Amino acid sequence: MYSIVEYKGLKSGYHCGYCNSDNGKVSTGMWAHAMSVQDYEDLIDRGWRRSGMYVYKPTMNRTCCPQYTIRCHALDFKLSKSSKKVLKKMARFLSKGEVAKGTDVEPMDSHSEDAGIDHQAVPCNSEVNIDIEKPLKIVSLEELPESAEIQENPQPDAASEKGEPGQKHASSETNVSTGSLKCTPKPGRGADPNKPPCRKAKVIRREMKLTKLLQKQQQKEMADISQHQEPSSSNPHLHPLQHHATQANKPKSLEEFISESLTPDAAHKLEVKLVPVSSDDPDFIESFNQSAALYAKYQMAVHHDSPDECNESQYTRFLCDSPLQAENPADGPPSGYGSFHQQYLLDGKIIAVGVIDILPHCISSVYLYYDPDYAFLSLGVYSALREIAFTTQLQKTAPSIRYYYMGFYIHSCPKMKYKGQYHPSDLLCPETYAWVPIEKCRTKLDQSKYSRLNEDINAEDENSFRDLGRVLVLYKNAVMPYSIYQRRKKGRADDEAAVRQYASLVGQTCAERMLLYRS
Repeated sequence: MYSIVEYKGLKSGYHCGYCNSDNGKVSTGMWAHAMSVQDYEDLIDRGWRRSGMYVYKPTMNRTCCPQYTIRCHALDFKLSKSSKKVLKKMARFLSKGEVAKGTDVEPMDSHSEDAGIDHQAVPCNSEVNIDIEKPLKIVSLEELPESAEIQENPQPDAASEKGEPGQKHASSETNVSTGSLKCTPKPGRGADPNKPPCRKAKVIRREMKLTKLLQKQQQKEMADISQHQEPSSSNPHLHPLQHHATQANKPKSLEEFISESLTPDAAHKLEVKLVPVSSDDPDFIESFNQSAALYAKYQMAVHHDSPDECNESQYTRFLCDSPLQAENPADGPPSGYGSFHQQYLLDGKIIAVGVIDILPHCISSVYLYYDPDYAFLSLGVYSALREIAFTTQLQKTAPSIRYYYMGFYIHSCPKMKYKGQYHPSDLLCPETYAWVPIEKCRTKLDQSKYSRLNEDINAEDENSFRDLGRVLVLYKNAVMPYSIYQRRKKGRADDEAAVRQYASLVGQTCAERMLLYRS
């Protein structure tokens, strides 16, 4: 199956929803009439992102708020204190019906708002009328006379959390030639480093209890030894109580937090349902009206849209229309690949919907909308944690799925920096398209909004555009390399410049695999 795209070029001087600049936003975009999941994954690994059928890429060195693609290593995910707080809050609500009061408002009320701020989907103004089911003619890369007719030939070969940088605690003692000097804490500089750090009372009580148990066990074993009996232990290298202590100190996993809140005797029942975005799917059709109404309620309450800006037509274009073609390979997840809605049903009622794309190596978050009446549950953070857990769940049946893509990280926008709190995460270098741990990026981004993140000064884009002639185009329902199309159309300078720009942005691999529509 071919991906079919129509390049729309550069768009500049429009409103930015992050810094509120009237004309600071700059990006390039294209309409995706059809797209394979592998092509889209390769595109997001080059900084692209979709909004409905429209796929766009921020022009990083020109736009007012550079947007860096961010991904989280789902299999190695570490829960932060704030994430645990959200999970516990949800657990208390589900088990006891307890409603948290005085809850802090989430930075953007959602973990993926950036998809909709500046790129609300609009009707495609293309004059292209493509039937993707219709067989396409193939023109080979071999040289053809200018007057040659298009023939059907084989397809051408396609060839650490940031604090203050560098800040350290002074050691409690400093050795000098005359002896040992103790550091005296200065006023306003924090706790006295000469004193032991504060510890929670429950931790101290747990350690005292384990100590007593170990002492009793040791006394018993000494008594056994004195009676010429071997001490009982299932592990010769690990004392039973030491093993118990190790298990007790092991932090709960994300999956354990989630499962604990979903008990059968809970006051409320929460179900997360995966629904394919398809007009052929009965669950999608049945829930459409309820989902569309929830979207409108969310947009009007949170983003202050007018009713016309969030009607069913806008909802469909933005969050239901998708260029991704569903695929169900044998080694893929049970759901297959493609676009989905994850519906959060509380006692049978949809209170939130996470729009996601399941791709060969990741889950990509597209958008989240929820019922503002349940904002106290921090559904933006909670749904992000559930999507991370879902990624690890899919990995058990589809080992290639390992990452959770959160959209864009915007270091210069305080309300969007929270995505960096999901560990471990990487940012995409805008010049070499290499992934760099976010901890190594923060200092650079503190100094400059736009930065080449790759520390290797000799590194280059390994998939850079090399051969314009091998770019595949779709012309009059025939597939051909751009070199042949140029000869047939007698080549225009402006057309060549546009194709060259397109190929440099999508990379050589996608340029040789996707079909670029030409008239």
